[in-house]
Amino acid sequence: MTNRPRAASASPSWGRAWLRAAGIYNVAWGAFVILAPHALFDAFGMPRLNYPEIWQCVGMIVGVYGVGYWIAAGDSRRHWPIVLVGLLGKLLGPLGFAAALARGVFPPQFGLTIVTNDLVWWIPFGLLLWDAARSQGEHTSERAPTLAEALDGVRSAQGRSLRELSEERPLMLVLTRHSGCTFCREMLAELAQRQAELRARGFELGIVSMSSAERNARTAREYGLESAAWFSDPERIAYRALELQRGTFRQLFGLGVFFRGVRAGLRGHGIGALDGDGFQMPGAFVLHRGRVVRAFRHSSAAERTDFDALTCEL
Repeated sequence: MTNRPRAASASPSWGRAWLRAAGIYNVAWGAFVILAPHALFDAFGMPRLNYPEIWQCVGMIVGVYGVGYWIAAGDSRRHWPIVLVGLLGKLLGPLGFAAALARGVFPPQFGLTIVTNDLVWWIPFGLLLWDAARSQGEHTSERAPTLAEALDGVRSAQGRSLRELSEERPLMLVLTRHSGCTFCREMLAELAQRQAELRARGFELGIVSMSSAERNARTAREYGLESAAWFSDPERIAYRALELQRGTFRQLFGLGVFFRGVRAGLRGHGIGALDGDGFQMPGAFVLHRGRVVRAFRHSSAAERTDFDALTCEL
């Protein structure tokens, strides 16, 4: 089975408009600074620079960014690094101005340039990056894998299928988000504490991730979960067959998620490197004899899995 993800191309129409506007603005602003390097300083009652060529170089850099934005407008999903670099500049610029303002170097009225140069672009550039990142995991296949295909096609590191394991005894199958997810680390720690109880109650434990088998083996050792059946599913076959969706902004980055993440971090469950689809939502299922007996699909990345409800008497 080879349903491989492929990123959608091109830009949303609103994104093309914003990037072209940014391109025109940057080229115009850069040309203005190059041709009249003292104009802004005179307008705000500031001393003229001793070396206006430095300020003209800033204008040249801004103008070149404008060319980049115009190119990115044709396909912002492909040229997302241009948008990212532009947004970083628009975030760091105001921070530098605030520091200069605190030291009394710049007059407050010079901050008007921050509004048009930086602030107005934060939201559209941020949304364009969100769109580009989300498009990376979209599957162009019209048909999602069936449960039967996932049961037979997704195999553990030992070569055993989900179906085989579920035929022997009820299989508690946990599908994690990417390996660096704070909440997944928290859940793995909880599973390590519960694994003896699960087996005593007649459940086999299976863990599915989007990481490689080698990475899964390291994670299993780290959490003391070597006895669980680990499944590497980078194509998200099991995820899609079990109808686990990709998260919305609120599900992944809402305020509730943020504060829960802080609490989990303070308890020692940190953030790791992104390995897998960062938008994928997690879930937990009880499979038995090739059927889904119970299901828990998270409403947010921060929601804790109700293992008690999943493992109550079948």
